[in-house]
Amino acid sequence: METLRDILDAAAGGTFPPPDGRTTVVPQPSPRDAGVFAFTAHSVIATDEDPWGSPLWGRVYDTLRALDCDALAATMNPRFLTALMERTGRGTDTIDVMTIAAPLVGRPAVGLTEIDDPGHPRVVSSRRRRDDVRVWAAEGGVLVLGRGVAGRLEAAVEVAEDVRHRGLGRELAGAARQLSDGEPVWAQISAGNARSLRAFQAAGYRPVGSELLLSARPRSAGCSRSRS
Repeated sequence: METLRDILDAAAGGTFPPPDGRTTVVPQPSPRDAGVFAFTAHSVIATDEDPWGSPLWGRVYDTLRALDCDALAATMNPRFLTALMERTGRGTDTIDVMTIAAPLVGRPAVGLTEIDDPGHPRVVSSRRRRDDVRVWAAEGGVLVLGRGVAGRLEAAVEVAEDVRHRGLGRELAGAARQLSDGEPVWAQISAGNARSLRAFQAAGYRPVGSELLLSARPRSAGCSRSRS
């Protein structure tokens, strides 16, 4: 059986699910990692639930058809996602853009010092979603690398407001590629965070789809900050 990691690894190499308008359901790679991953004309749902065995989901699809919604985007429709959260008892934050970049050789252009600061907000946020988290500090910024969904290597950056518009975000995103030990680096960015999207794209990351992760904590626990 194809796993979520198989699908993500293939996407990292430029091979995507077939654009056939279908939805693939795969098991969660871990109790933490459930969600919806949308590629061009194909969606992947990672869940240990049986989505098609629930009458609720059938009603959701009927509603989407009645509203003449785009079938190719149905799994990212708010009504569908609300039903999914009710079905799984999970919460969520935002729909993010999935980006990917190949590793780079060489030394980072920005000076970095690896740190251990478990109280930093970016570190706290990362450790809720990732394992094996490592953190580097630069003057005015922070870079985090860790093992996220299905064990993929994920990067997140934080730039202080008083040093923005100087290219530091781009340099930190690029440094992640040089610190990745030869494997691709993923970054998930809120679709509305144009500043962060521009920084990662300038550092060579390319968009490959969108995703919404379902966290084990209930929705009433509130939203967290964007992951990149």
